[in-house]
Amino acid sequence: MPNTYTQIHIQCIFAVKYRHAQITRAWKNRLHQYITAIVQNHDHKLIIINTMPDHLHMLFGMRPTQSLSDLMRMVKGDSSEWINEQKLTPKPFRWQEGYGAFSYEKKKISIVANYIENQELHHTKKCFLDEYREFLDEFEVDYNERYLFTGLE
Repeated sequence: MPNTYTQIHIQCIFAVKYRHAQITRAWKNRLHQYITAIVQNHDHKLIIINTMPDHLHMLFGMRPTQSLSDLMRMVKGDSSEWINEQKLTPKPFRWQEGYGAFSYEKKKISIVANYIENQELHHTKKCFLDEYREFLDEFEVDYNERYLFTGLE
């Protein structure tokens, strides 16, 4: 794309299907590497990724050559397939439908990256759903409580 200049930073958050705690310490770093490769293979720049047992946060610089929905479909679909092929969970693994995506200006990137890096500490004080509601409220996103990663689809 000649003469196209962008600076788009997105944090995406998505949950394991029914918010089951299936992501373990034993293989979460391999999952991070796998998702990083997906993002990079589509010419985006992964800044940081971290998972809790029931959800994932990732912050990346996005190129305007692909839609966010296409990227998320590939990240979630390919990583689910990889987890199942590797037999990393006793039951089939799936990501919950949907995701949250929030954009940030460059000067906030280090703050957001620090937040993502320290998820384990953060979640000793706040559960995932409360955290997610706060994101939606902070970014003034209208939402229906019924569809907030509650297991209903």
